[in-house]
Amino acid sequence: MTSTTPQVLPVRAHDGHAWSLAALVPADARASLVWLPALGVAAKHYLPFAEALAARGIAVFVHEWRGNGSSSLRAARDHDWGYRELLTVDLPVSEAAIDTAAPGLPRILGGHSLGGQLACCRLGLSPDAAQRLWLVAAGAPYWRAFPPRTRWWLPMAYRFLPWLADRCGALPGRRIGFGGQEARGVIRDWSRSALSGRYAAAGLDTDLEAAMARIAVPIDAVVKTEDWLAPASSLRFLLSKLPASTATIATLDAEGGRRADHFGWMKHPERTVEALVRRP
Repeated sequence: MTSTTPQVLPVRAHDGHAWSLAALVPADARASLVWLPALGVAAKHYLPFAEALAARGIAVFVHEWRGNGSSSLRAARDHDWGYRELLTVDLPVSEAAIDTAAPGLPRILGGHSLGGQLACCRLGLSPDAAQRLWLVAAGAPYWRAFPPRTRWWLPMAYRFLPWLADRCGALPGRRIGFGGQEARGVIRDWSRSALSGRYAAAGLDTDLEAAMARIAVPIDAVVKTEDWLAPASSLRFLLSKLPASTATIATLDAEGGRRADHFGWMKHPERTVEALVRRP
């Protein structure tokens, strides 16, 4: 595969879940990136980002979260899952497909928002999965890691959303303006980390906090100045869980009439890409 035209790699987990990897692999690729989307965001929305990176010699593979985009499943009362399935069932399958499609390339693991958090968790579980970590608009949701103007109401939201997901069978994210149709287990795992400040996954015995503390890779992180969903303080809290790693943080503000917020960079990713690839 030697094309900068988006390719589709169909994959399937052992439990029958099927999805597609969006892949852009330039002929002169010098590294490969496994990219993990934000909560409720389909892989296709990262194609401008992937194209900009492919033009700079990075082969990009955008993972699809269970329940979104090309995924064969949709969260419902009779279809539930949590971080355990995302981290230990689906991601290893995508990684194996990438090993076949772009063998021998240095590996970068990265993500946006929740994708950045789960990239940290995945690297803790599988230290050989990547030699570098990229985080964009990603920070821990722990309520104490947020500025005072938003900190006071967050615990209420973090308790309400799991209740709503349980009541509806899945979180109706599109209707409330947060995420997509999200599985109850994902929202419970996310809420637990948001209230306690510690990462854990229901049904997973591994201590994720201890696993992340052992990660020792270079980290490049990008924070947006108008991003109230992942402010700089929440990024710093997330990075504090990786004390053995060295992080370089780029803070990007608004430019050309575009807001430096949580999602705006996805359509115009040039500055974000430049910040990530500035180191060899």
